[in-house]
Amino acid sequence: ALKHFWDRWGNLITWLLIAVLGSYAAWTGWQYWERRQGSLASIMYDEISRSAAAGDVARVERTLADVKDNFGGTTFAAQGGLLAAKLLQEKEKPAEAKAALTWVADKAPNDGLKATARLRLASLLVADTAYDDAIKLLSGSFPASFVALAADRRGDVLLLQGKRAEAATEYGKAYQGLTPEAGDYRKLVGMKLNALGIDPDANVKPGATS
Repeated sequence: ALKHFWDRWGNLITWLLIAVLGSYAAWTGWQYWERRQGSLASIMYDEISRSAAAGDVARVERTLADVKDNFGGTTFAAQGGLLAAKLLQEKEKPAEAKAALTWVADKAPNDGLKATARLRLASLLVADTAYDDAIKLLSGSFPASFVALAADRRGDVLLLQGKRAEAATEYGKAYQGLTPEAGDYRKLVGMKLNALGIDPDANVKPGATS
């Protein structure tokens, strides 16, 4: 009976075992590769951090290029891009800072890092008086915890363009989206509304962004 069973089902069982074991081997291999990539990327992030602390722009740029080429899909690479952009901005290299932030905004592995890069990039565009580009960048979708921040930033840009009514609307969204726990930041948005002749607490219920 066993021989008959194996003659009938043996090939199928063998191929199923091969498929299951092959899938398990592929999964464990992928897990090992991801851990190794993350570990190596963390080492390169540490190098960017040390170089940034020392103000070594050239080394930061070289290391960032390496981590982008070899570990671009990791969180450490995106964090390194944000750190590098900060140093490049401080060293008055705005074009390079914008390039680093653009890369993070496009390639970061999570929405929070992408949103952070977009907000910082918008600030650089505002510094260049590229207001329309900044508004376009800030008008896309953001994670819930960044919605109020993006609205506040849009309000700043619109106010610089002389669009007071539109700016007030965005500040109102920001104020409503911030909880009292946001503290001084929420108060700052309220001051912006006051400067436009608007009572920030009139018919406003605080939201959920701290």
